[in-house]
Amino acid sequence: MACVQAKPFVGVVSRNYGFAVQSQSQSREVTHVAMCEAGVRQSQPSSSTFVVPFAGRRSGVRSGKRRDVALGGVGVQCNGAVPKKRPQYVPNRIDDPSYVRIFDTTLRDGEQSPGATMTSKEKLDIARQLAKLGVDIIEAGFPIASPDDLEAVRLIAKEVGNQVDDDGYVPVICGLSRCNKRDIDAAWEAVKYALRPRIHTFIATSEIHMVHKLKKTPDEVVQIARDMVAYARSLGCEDIEFSPEDAGRSDPEFLYRILAEVIKAGATTLNIPDTVGYTLPSEFGGLIAKLKANTPGADKVIFSTHCQNDLGLATANTLAGAHGGARQVEVTINGIGERAGNASLEEVVMAIQCRGTEQLGGLYTGIITKHIAVASRMVADYTGMVVQPHKAIVGANAFAHESGIHQDGMLKHKGTYEIMSPEDIGLIRADESGIVLGKLSGRHALKQRLTQLGYEIDGKDLDDVFKRFKSVAEKKKNVSDDDLEILLSDEVFQPETLWSLALVQVVCGNAGISTATVKLVGPDGVEHIGMSIGTGPVDAAYKAVDTIVKAPVTLLEYSMNAVTEGIDAIAHTRVQIRALDPLTVTNPQTGSQVPRSYSGTGAAEDVVVSSVRAYISALNKMLTFRVAKQQKSKASSISSEEHAAQVSTL
Repeated sequence: MACVQAKPFVGVVSRNYGFAVQSQSQSREVTHVAMCEAGVRQSQPSSSTFVVPFAGRRSGVRSGKRRDVALGGVGVQCNGAVPKKRPQYVPNRIDDPSYVRIFDTTLRDGEQSPGATMTSKEKLDIARQLAKLGVDIIEAGFPIASPDDLEAVRLIAKEVGNQVDDDGYVPVICGLSRCNKRDIDAAWEAVKYALRPRIHTFIATSEIHMVHKLKKTPDEVVQIARDMVAYARSLGCEDIEFSPEDAGRSDPEFLYRILAEVIKAGATTLNIPDTVGYTLPSEFGGLIAKLKANTPGADKVIFSTHCQNDLGLATANTLAGAHGGARQVEVTINGIGERAGNASLEEVVMAIQCRGTEQLGGLYTGIITKHIAVASRMVADYTGMVVQPHKAIVGANAFAHESGIHQDGMLKHKGTYEIMSPEDIGLIRADESGIVLGKLSGRHALKQRLTQLGYEIDGKDLDDVFKRFKSVAEKKKNVSDDDLEILLSDEVFQPETLWSLALVQVVCGNAGISTATVKLVGPDGVEHIGMSIGTGPVDAAYKAVDTIVKAPVTLLEYSMNAVTEGIDAIAHTRVQIRALDPLTVTNPQTGSQVPRSYSGTGAAEDVVVSSVRAYISALNKMLTFRVAKQQKSKASSISSEEHAAQVSTL
């Protein structure tokens, strides 16, 4: 393991400025879609003219009650008054032309971020939260990537893909595949258990990809695409999505041709990816409009967008694509994904909610926005992908006002600097909750506050969090919502526990060598003690853990921040590791085998304890994958032996 020199903890602060997560039950099927409704007549662009959104000035603000803001002498309300019903799901059409389907690929494209590997349990938890959020389609993974990925998608299809709510809503469960039979078979095997299964297959169509990656002619690519869509349909899947990879750099005439062929073969959704984040909003929106106008059979399918963020334009391109006629948008929570990430669900959804009526021809979604904050926190915790403070919508500073000028404006009228309220995404001001938690608070008060924050836990999970809460409360006068959430993530949002920390003790300073003693409880419940020296207390502690676990890894990343202000703040640590004998996964774009890396998080009042918790969390995630692989290999071996025995008796 690479050596880690612990540096003095100087209280780098990550704050949410008094906001906390709030959950509110609300119908998924009938949602109050809040859109900025202008108090003046709106001009609608003609169908033959492409208008880039963002051309108009911001004319609305959002809050829990009506605000009349003078802009040019006209009062404007940024608040949708009329609830809209989610149209009944039909694969190749949407009865309401203003409805935009939300296709979430956090569990597939998002997980391809380095270090964002998730276990099956974590994926299932996130899928359940996405269903609570009301996304139309969940792309649960790339089943052919590994047996673990296939099993995770299958689990989501069986559990989340069959939970129909009172309004008839159930998410479509989708699996990604390249255009070959083996991939498609794996995708169908994984998603077929859902009430609404979908196969998403793709092949590259840009010249640079066809020549250098596929080494195939355009005619061959068309033939493969047509045959594989037809093959997927022959398996019994009636919902087929096709993507021409790198469409943003493809010849439009070639796109018209290949898309027409896959429509004939049975495709129901055509996804147009800006795979390398190359296009500008005017280009991408224009491309969608041209494809809809010039592709034979375009009226029989749904057009979709998938925009990468290499130039920071993923959200803008997605909105331009929706304005150009796409009625499905592919997004991820927190915008995570390969390289610079994907279009962010929260940004796209809130932009449509705030400007859909005024600038986007009345577009709306079925997303229950009050669950956004919880979803964002869950994805950040499980993937280890920290949300930067200035991130739009869900960043810690998104609703913070520190400038004197801004504060003055906010005190006079919140609409001066807020175009939406934090309550829209499930945030409430912590000091308005009425509950102050401390060392005398009981289990009921803790559970009530966690429920207000959007987390419904009970049983052993609640017991574990309560135990940690009391420990912290003994040392801090008041336990903040930030403290609660980080304790919750450290106790509940963790991989399957194989090794757990019982004790860590270090001796360090500038007068001698740092030493550490660690006691871990193993999978068999037996306690193990390890001791080591290192260049610092964290390095010594990690090496002591290594003497017990004996799973050699390379430490790729180590970071720490304080959850709140003050010297008594809880430390939150994130690490990323890679095994020296790594498990590999198939990259869907290149087809190459790439090593998995694993992230872990930990929290404690002591920085060394926090660091060790994070390291053990990452090791548990890695070992969980390794155990699952060994069990599958053993089961496969037993199956082969049974088969041989049966053959010998014939």
